[in-house]
Amino acid sequence: MHKLTGGRVTDAIPSWQSREQLLLSSYAMFSRASTGRLHSEETHRYRSPFQRDRDRVLHSAAFRRLSGKMQVFTGDMGDYHRTRLTHTHEVASIARTIGRWLRLNEDLIEVLALVHDIGHPPFGHCGEDTLDECMHAFGGFSHNRFALELVTQIEQRYTNYPGLNLTCEVLSGQEHRSDKSSADVPLLEVQVVDAADSIAYDAHDIDDALKLGLLQWRQLEGQPLIQRALRRCTLQQHAPSTHRQLLVHTLIDLQVDDFLTESSELLEEVEGLDHQAVREIGLRLRMSYEFENEKNQLEKFLFDNVYRHPKLTAMRQRAATRVKQMFNLLEAYPERLPVRFQQIAASRGVTLGVGFYIAGMTDRFCDDQYIRLVELGRDMADDWT
Repeated sequence: MHKLTGGRVTDAIPSWQSREQLLLSSYAMFSRASTGRLHSEETHRYRSPFQRDRDRVLHSAAFRRLSGKMQVFTGDMGDYHRTRLTHTHEVASIARTIGRWLRLNEDLIEVLALVHDIGHPPFGHCGEDTLDECMHAFGGFSHNRFALELVTQIEQRYTNYPGLNLTCEVLSGQEHRSDKSSADVPLLEVQVVDAADSIAYDAHDIDDALKLGLLQWRQLEGQPLIQRALRRCTLQQHAPSTHRQLLVHTLIDLQVDDFLTESSELLEEVEGLDHQAVREIGLRLRMSYEFENEKNQLEKFLFDNVYRHPKLTAMRQRAATRVKQMFNLLEAYPERLPVRFQQIAASRGVTLGVGFYIAGMTDRFCDDQYIRLVELGRDMADDWT
């Protein structure tokens, strides 16, 4: 039991080690079991290693830029819908709720949630697809791989080495996302964040699409998961102005309930095993098969009716053209890159230097740079295409 008094630790409150021992299940990833960092650091007196990771991500420039990156809908479509930043916070909230119920490491879950989308380029998946095409000959582009570049190389703290020096567990969790073909089973905390991400974007994309008028209520009526939610929330007992929010709340609740029910049953069988043993036996947390089928149907519906909506298709075409033209120009004239990315271009290749520069942009900055570099610079570069 410890507290800080005049910079000294005295007996009063539990340390993070004893707190985890008290609250976490055997199969959770205990902070004391972390394999550490690339650059060794002294243990903090009152913050666990994963708490420190969370704070480093939270204070990074790349994390702040998420506020200017679209999730699905662009800023010119209004100011209600999610950005990458609000989506990230919603994922963290859902994941922490799940993790607390399952007695997993909430601090690790939170940093994994905060870092999971940090590598997204401007203009969502459209921007990613375009960069992947532009960088195809050099391994393509993945926002999950770029997230690792950000936290290990590009972001800079006050240290003499690059990156945020995050724990190996956080880095390996992000590596799992960048290599979906891997047969390795990730930590339970990583699995929880992946589930929370899916739960969040399904519900919230419906919310945003209804609010923006891209979806109508009648279009949702044939979806089994929607019908399940409507039976629970009994819209007729509530004011029509609250129906959309109530549906979204219920959709999240239903999915979390089912995930917790199924996962709790699985975890009962491994109580007493540690985090590594659970990975070795291949335990994967999941929803019930019935819910997974209904969720897959809903996601296909969203893909066909929202993500391919004509308004979004036009936006994607415009964004893809701008990203590609700016990429080609900067690849031809790398001296126009900021100094830091000129250094990456010199040491690792021009394609990577250009790709990393564009990937870090917000939507607005990307548009501004397109105007400055391409539209205003056409007279200077006749071969920019």
